[in-house]
Amino acid sequence: MTKVLMVCMGNICRSPMAEGMLRKAVQEAGLVDEIMIDSAGTHSYHVGDAPDPRAQQAVRQRGADISGLRGRKVADTDFEAFDYILVMDGDNYSKLIDRAPERHHGKIRRLLSFSRKYPNLDVVDPYYGGPQGFEENLDMIEDAVQGLIREITGENQVKMRPRN
Repeated sequence: MTKVLMVCMGNICRSPMAEGMLRKAVQEAGLVDEIMIDSAGTHSYHVGDAPDPRAQQAVRQRGADISGLRGRKVADTDFEAFDYILVMDGDNYSKLIDRAPERHHGKIRRLLSFSRKYPNLDVVDPYYGGPQGFEENLDMIEDAVQGLIREITGENQVKMRPRN
C-alpha cells in the first residue's frame, strides 16, 4: 500500500481539495486497495474544521465530496507513516523540511512536481480570493494527481517498442 499525505497551511482549502481529487482519481483507476490518502496542515488554525465551503463546492462540481474531511495538523509520526508527503507551496515545503528527520526529506515534495502543465509551481492559497482561485487550483491539482498516479503505478517508465 502506498500512502500519500497532502499538506497545506491550514488543511481547509488546498490539501483537502488535493485529497478529494486524488481519491476520485484513485477510484477511477481501480487503485482504492493500493493507495491510501490523507491530508494535514502545517498549522493548527483549523484543526477539527470542515474544508472551506468554497473548496467543497469546487470539488463537488468536479465529482468528488470532501465534506466529511476534518482539518488536522501534521504529526511527527506522519514522516514515518507516509511514502509521499506532498506540499502545496514552497513555504510549507520549508516548514516540513525543517521539522522532518533528514532520512524522510526525500518523501517531501511539491505536489506540482508531478504536473506536466504546471511543473514545480506553487498551488497558491485561494482562501482570501474568490471562486476562480479554487478552480485554478483544481486545474493544477488534477494534472498533478494524474502524474502522481503514473509514478506510483510505474507508468512513467519509458516503454521501448521493438524495432522492425
